[in-house]
Amino acid sequence: MRRKAAVIGSPIEHSLSPVLHDAAYAALGLDWEYTRLECAEDAVPSLVSSLGPEWVGLSCTMPTKRAALAFASSVTPRASAVGAANTLVRTDSGWHADCTDVDGVVGALREKGFSGGARGVVLGAGGTATAALAGFAELGVSSVSLVVRDPSRAGEAVRTAERVGVAVEVLPLSSVDVGSLAAGCDVLVSTVPAAATESLAGDLARAPFVLDVIYHPWPTPVADAVRGSGARLATGLDMLLHQAFGQVELFTGMDAPRDVMREALGAALAARA
Repeated sequence: MRRKAAVIGSPIEHSLSPVLHDAAYAALGLDWEYTRLECAEDAVPSLVSSLGPEWVGLSCTMPTKRAALAFASSVTPRASAVGAANTLVRTDSGWHADCTDVDGVVGALREKGFSGGARGVVLGAGGTATAALAGFAELGVSSVSLVVRDPSRAGEAVRTAERVGVAVEVLPLSSVDVGSLAAGCDVLVSTVPAAATESLAGDLARAPFVLDVIYHPWPTPVADAVRGSGARLATGLDMLLHQAFGQVELFTGMDAPRDVMREALGAALAARA
């Protein structure tokens, strides 16, 4: 029986996950099939329930992550803390949910030399921001300023911070000195669209370590500013790689062939350029 896995979400046609997973399985000597499956949030239960025993795992992208968590028969503590699952793994008793987006944040920052610090800043309060907060907890960041346009929409991020033991203050973007905040922190994660950071990029680049999770279009204003400032830049592509490493290991039970996956991603991006 040929094993199968897929990435689910909507829209899904431009996902780079097949590039990473196909390269990994080939390097590991596994004749597995990895595909893209278009799936709306409310279709997650019916889709996953329809999959036969040959299916070993699913990568879940937007807008399916919360529905994947709700559907799962078992959940890791970090997925529960984040409130979303980007990974479903077949088990003997059903589907197990995890959130390797946390691995993405932690791995991307560690790869650029971040070894820990007390204060962090997160720009935005969506699903990636909650993964960043959980990642900060793993990295030893104990206090975070959450900068948002609308503080009333930061509730889920605040709850995630409480679950992982990170002290959080919610600051409205309209009334905060972003430059001073960035200069006074140890690490900053920007989760907002590139267009929203054009006027803020220089201020955000005052942080010593910056993870800009947006990688299309590239380079972002934040990336350009950070490269000009001498700060360390981790990118959304770094995060994509590290979350995929975790997924491959959960699906296969084998160490991810990281160099092979990194090379495959580089080749795919060059072909798209």
